[in-house]
Amino acid sequence: MSRMRVMKVLSPAVLAVLCAAVVSRPVPAAAQAAEASVLFGYTLSEGITAQSTRIINGNFYNDADPKSSFSWGFTVGFFVSPNAEVEFLYDRQITTLNAANPGPSLDLADMNVDNYHANFVYNWGEPGASMRPFAFGGLGATSYGFGTLNSNLPAIAGAAIDGETQFSSTWGGGVKFYPGKAVGFKLQARWTPTYIKSDPGGLWCDPYYPTCWVLADPDYSNQFELSAGVTLRFGEK
Repeated sequence: MSRMRVMKVLSPAVLAVLCAAVVSRPVPAAAQAAEASVLFGYTLSEGITAQSTRIINGNFYNDADPKSSFSWGFTVGFFVSPNAEVEFLYDRQITTLNAANPGPSLDLADMNVDNYHANFVYNWGEPGASMRPFAFGGLGATSYGFGTLNSNLPAIAGAAIDGETQFSSTWGGGVKFYPGKAVGFKLQARWTPTYIKSDPGGLWCDPYYPTCWVLADPDYSNQFELSAGVTLRFGEK
């Protein structure tokens, strides 16, 4: 096997700069409070079903999935009102690409899944409160980076998988606890669906005109993350 290509390449560095530009826009002097968090968690991952069956070491495989695993990341946010906040989020899941179905489970390569998102966050409660529930949604990209393929697989040893980046959104919520004025704790749940490809979904024909359209069935790779960490707030009076 030569090189395998999974998705279209974009530059994570460019995406990080664009997202940082969004959250660093000037805000009114009365709302210049900010906060930053470092988070550690566990991500439940779901991959995709290939359009065609792959044969590896004499077995047939249809599914390619990142394994559920440890993840970490950080957020930096700026308040544009007492409750509304714009935020940059970065997160990395350290995992392994796995092939399955109908063949036995097979690890293919080490893998990192990186999220870059610009989020809108709504915080309930008063500024400076000791507990603030929050919800957020954002747009950005998910980047897939691969290591060398499993050297114990003679059929593919020495090959590599190209890393690529795809558009994604992210949605979640949680609660922040502040025992003190500036240092606190953050609990968060987050769902990140990443568009990968579209499969043919059949035909739809207009009942009044002799015209038919091919329908697309979009395929997403999903990440569900539960995380906790330390959060700091700045500029609160």
